[in-house]
Amino acid sequence: MSGHSPPPLLHPILFDVATDPLVRAVAAHLARYKGLTRSHTESDLRIYLRWCAEHRLDPLRAERAHIELCVRWMQEIRGFKASTISRRLSVVIGFYRTCAIDGIIPASPAEHVRRPNVPPESPTLGLSHLQFEAMLTAGKNSGNVNDFALVAMLGLLGLRIFETCGANIEDLGEEHGHRVLRVRGKGGKVVQTPLPPAVQRAVERAVDGRTTGPILRCTRGTRMDRHSATRRLRALAKAAGVTTARMHPHMLRHTFVTTMLDAGVDLRDVQIAARHADPRTTMRYDRARNNLDRHPNYILAAYMASGT
Repeated sequence: MSGHSPPPLLHPILFDVATDPLVRAVAAHLARYKGLTRSHTESDLRIYLRWCAEHRLDPLRAERAHIELCVRWMQEIRGFKASTISRRLSVVIGFYRTCAIDGIIPASPAEHVRRPNVPPESPTLGLSHLQFEAMLTAGKNSGNVNDFALVAMLGLLGLRIFETCGANIEDLGEEHGHRVLRVRGKGGKVVQTPLPPAVQRAVERAVDGRTTGPILRCTRGTRMDRHSATRRLRALAKAAGVTTARMHPHMLRHTFVTTMLDAGVDLRDVQIAARHADPRTTMRYDRARNNLDRHPNYILAAYMASGT
């Protein structure tokens, strides 16, 4: 293994991209992405490059066995979840695929690396119907004007936390008689999300007469981030008497999906509302509950009721 320090991904201007092949390869791969997707890809790739540096391995000379060892390190030493390892491995595979396309390496060493088995159930559990109602009530009764909007945007609109915190007052508008919020999602995609009356009231309370700036603010008056949002949700859960192992924002997006399914919304419509590219993602959310209320056995028994 030859020594090679990891390239400083955040400050490529400090290095000679024209002469350092690794820095050039990293820059070329990250250039394919933008916004938060680029940031997340950069973060995951950095984990692999740091591992290579610690093992004095030039990433551009890595072999399949090296990448397999890195996967074992993530599993056995770092204890990452299978879904996290699979995501980070996908970034490494994509990086080497770009290197092969650009002719930096003859072939990708990651092509046949074994992926960890990711269970079909989502590890996140949503709130029950009564718990979600308690969270909404706690947010409505809170002295912090942002709390009700935070719970409503996550749980009633199903927004991701970065979409919720990134929403601006200027993104509110009217479309065909509906009050809507323009949401910037993954990959920079922009969609119009209608606001039900309860969400409208929650948002108007948070906006508090302002005409510009973020919808949600922290106590300092600046834009709320995922960390302050998590703290607010945990405080609301405590006030509402909702006991969970670890309250976090994605739990409410999960609740959005499972509550819609409980309400009888078709799986395809739930997938569209949640903006999942693959229906299997929506199904993963539902399987985690092991919910028997909508088991097909009940449908069949009801259909055959006249004969039984």
